[in-house]
Amino acid sequence: MTAMPDPSVEAQQFFAERYGIDSARIASLLSDALAQGGDFAELFFEHRTNGAISLEDQQIKSALRSVEQGVGIRVVKGDSIGYAYTESLDPEAMRLAAATAARIGEGSDLPTAIDTTPVGASESYYGENALLSDEPAAAKVALLERADRAARAFDPSIARVDASIADERKVVLVARSDGQIVGDVQPLMRFNVMALSQRGENRQTARTGGGGRLGVEYFDRVTPEDTAREAARQAILLQDAVDAPAGEVPVVLAAGDSGILLHEAIGHGLEADFNRKGTSNYTDRIGQPVASDLVTVIDDATIEQSRGSINVDDEGNPTKSNTLIEGGILRGYLHDEISARHFGAEPTGSGRRQSFKHPIMPRMTNTLMLPGPSTPDEVIGSVERGIYCVSFSGGQVNISNGDFVFSTTEAYLIEKGQITAPLRTTNLIGNGPEALSRVSMVANDYALSDGRWTCGKEGQSVPVGVGLPTVLVSAMTVGGTQLG
Repeated sequence: MTAMPDPSVEAQQFFAERYGIDSARIASLLSDALAQGGDFAELFFEHRTNGAISLEDQQIKSALRSVEQGVGIRVVKGDSIGYAYTESLDPEAMRLAAATAARIGEGSDLPTAIDTTPVGASESYYGENALLSDEPAAAKVALLERADRAARAFDPSIARVDASIADERKVVLVARSDGQIVGDVQPLMRFNVMALSQRGENRQTARTGGGGRLGVEYFDRVTPEDTAREAARQAILLQDAVDAPAGEVPVVLAAGDSGILLHEAIGHGLEADFNRKGTSNYTDRIGQPVASDLVTVIDDATIEQSRGSINVDDEGNPTKSNTLIEGGILRGYLHDEISARHFGAEPTGSGRRQSFKHPIMPRMTNTLMLPGPSTPDEVIGSVERGIYCVSFSGGQVNISNGDFVFSTTEAYLIEKGQITAPLRTTNLIGNGPEALSRVSMVANDYALSDGRWTCGKEGQSVPVGVGLPTVLVSAMTVGGTQLG
């Protein structure tokens, strides 16, 4: 855990000093929101600063900086929700938004005055929060140019390199009609490199990157040269790639980034809103076997500096590690306040939103499978013929039945227990629950992803982390391009 100023106090001071949003104004807005008799009201203030700069084939193509701010106001009455937002933090604009959201509770008894109590956050899972956006432009360009030089020097076949840096600093403040006020200051950065290898008419590209909940200190542990050389290595590797074997074969998922398959194939099905609607394959299955007994899956927002980590969720609840599947048994769902009330459960710190313009929903943070008893060599050595998947570009999943398709960006053939030839882009077709039931070996080499994933759900995007040990799925289908 990083020693830092209390981000909750910092956020409260930010909005009070810059916009005059103090405890008295918050209490007044909450009273306006409940004026028509809502059961519960919540204010979500946000101020977000974004910066980005990109280098394309040795030319600076874009250098952007933007600021977005506003407040989203939610009123809950029974099972109904009213939501309104404004991009203006002017008192009159905020009162109008509160009155709009309040209409959901028309006809009910009026509430009493609201007493608000600021709450400090006891822990922070972020880095030093030294914004890249605050660095001189020349310093950021120098990082990009270092990546360009390193990739080109890696091999003469590297004909083009693109690199980019993006970062943000988001200050949020959540105020609720139960009296709680809590804030957070959330840093986020990402560094990406694309390398193109050309040998005659054979052109291959690869993309790598990383980042997390930190600032310029990221480059103290992963240099621009590290990222660039990895992109170049992958692009060159694809020059000699062969076709993957078609049909149903054993698949070994490498530790780390291949955890995106876990996230997409089963993670969304464990978000409680889908189960509340009865549209998840895991609806009404808590306490039942849903995977091999080697499988334990958690969602943990408290991993220091990971891309999916947050100190508090967007409803003001503290985050934690949540066990979803334990020894193959389904133990619970990811909840926001609304789904928790429906299921008679406690919120899990999983209420998230893309911005103040968007409503809350249960979302994953860092979704991980825990290590098992085998070694990676034992897992790979057990496969007579199959494929070894290191990373993916993304995929499609049907939440209701768990069917999925994923495309690899780095994969290899396994022959007689040995990793051999690199494979061209390969599609894995399967079913999430079925794949979990076919997990036959789990290694002890758990690794977290490199901090590059963003998850989309119902039009909202949020940063997430994924992680996995080396895992053997006894059979998956290789081939095809899309869900049937």
